[in-house]
Amino acid sequence: MSAGAETTTELLPSAGRVFFQPAPGVGCAVSGPMAREDPVQKKQGKVTVKYDRKELRKRLILEEWIIEQLSELYDCEEEEMPEVEIDIDDLLEVNNEDERAVKLQESLTDCYKPTEDFVRELLGRIRGMRKLSAPTKKSL
Repeated sequence: MSAGAETTTELLPSAGRVFFQPAPGVGCAVSGPMAREDPVQKKQGKVTVKYDRKELRKRLILEEWIIEQLSELYDCEEEEMPEVEIDIDDLLEVNNEDERAVKLQESLTDCYKPTEDFVRELLGRIRGMRKLSAPTKKSL
């Protein structure tokens, strides 16, 4: 990636999505080489954050599936849904699948529909996933 095409990333914890925004002053409006104001000026190092995009994509797909399933279980839209917290990282920390199932069932105590199929499917989907660690910082 060239110095003129740097981007910054931002991970919103509530949405779990990554948005890319161009760095200030970087764009495609000017054609030709970038003009430098001061040739003696030193390039300052920047800190970038490296995410495992494949894992983030899997997590996003899983979270969207969970919201869809909870909407069906509670017979309502996401905005009307009662506060249900399903923390995938917490589930991945639990070693035993039976304990994971119990933890999920505890989160769904307000649901009047049977939740066993949802729990079984979710446990199958998280099998093999890794806990999302904090992003690694890499200095350029």
